[in-house]
Amino acid sequence: MRLRSFQGLVPAPQHAANVAAVPYDVVNRDEAHALAHDNPLNLLHVDRAEIDLDPEIDPYSDAVYAKALENFKTMQADGVLLRELQPTMYLYRQIMGEHSQTGLVAVCHTGDYENDIIKKHEKTRPDKENDRTRLVDTLSANTGPIFLTYRGKAGINAIINGHLENDAPIYDLTAPDGVRHQLWRLPHGACVSLSALFESQVPCAYVADGHHRAASAFRVSKKRAEENPGHTGNEDYNWFLSVLFPGDELAILPYNRAVKDLNCQDREEFLAKVGSIFKVTPTTEKTPQQAGQCCMYMKGQWYLLEWAPAAGASPIDQLDVSILQDQLLQPVLGIDDPRTSKRIDFIGGIRGTAELEKLVDSRDFAVAFSMYPVTVDQLMAISDAGQIMPPKSTWFEPKLRSGLFVHTF
Repeated sequence: MRLRSFQGLVPAPQHAANVAAVPYDVVNRDEAHALAHDNPLNLLHVDRAEIDLDPEIDPYSDAVYAKALENFKTMQADGVLLRELQPTMYLYRQIMGEHSQTGLVAVCHTGDYENDIIKKHEKTRPDKENDRTRLVDTLSANTGPIFLTYRGKAGINAIINGHLENDAPIYDLTAPDGVRHQLWRLPHGACVSLSALFESQVPCAYVADGHHRAASAFRVSKKRAEENPGHTGNEDYNWFLSVLFPGDELAILPYNRAVKDLNCQDREEFLAKVGSIFKVTPTTEKTPQQAGQCCMYMKGQWYLLEWAPAAGASPIDQLDVSILQDQLLQPVLGIDDPRTSKRIDFIGGIRGTAELEKLVDSRDFAVAFSMYPVTVDQLMAISDAGQIMPPKSTWFEPKLRSGLFVHTF
């Protein structure tokens, strides 16, 4: 696969901690406003510019994109974001508790996305994709990186580890959530070597997180190519901002489920039906210990659900979230389409099982399910098979921060 250096924007060192922002899509408008309203340098003022306008404004209105561009230009004019002196790549290490992961920051080619060298496992929502497409086109920039993973290679690891051990980071900051973010600028020779190694040794990469951002970058590149009679394929708009992590460094957390009602059944009737499908055991455990299990919470009691793997099942059908959906959520609880149903909610594993108990104990939800996380190998196998994972199957943590590096074109 192709990747290269880029001459982007980075925060002035004294502003890095203030600029760094959570991804635009992990917070709603009120949460984004709460995070950024006292910090005018936070990149959410670009990625979610509606927070600077009337709370009633349509987030997809012309005024929002105009405000995003105004804020982006102001950050550059005021010296908050500075242009790099030459093209480069970076190393980006995140430390959350005992977990550490290091990715390579570079730009990848939209042609590799189009030709499925960069593989996907998730469908995108048109409204979200249209929004990011318009923002990227308005700014002529990728402000939020796409989170990619690949099967690690010894030669690539050696270059990366050598710089981590011998060079000092240009940024080293700890975010309010306790996650530490460090960034190294790579010398030209290392960038050339890494580009060559990826082209010769890494046949493909996988979108771990950021499907809407990747699809939007691709759409903008196609639009710009159509508008450019001298298009060659090498222009900066053909490349999009990415952070590439070896798969064996990543941590996937479960994506848990909560359902608002028991589909016109009482507790005993519902438990009897679940018991006819799975082995059900009352338990004090709140998280499953292996695949083929989930923990169910209802009326102050946890239950362990267990099942045997289906022989010869496809990579999709083997997933615990698929089994739960196909054998319980759909036939018993009537959740026909979890993408659109208003009766189900999805809770990222970072919130823990306490959030599931809170939802059910509040009586806003009737039952909740604590899942075992999908593995990176499963994600890759499903992508290799050209299949789409069920909605809300993976929750990657820690999240990449936006604003520590920006690609412009």
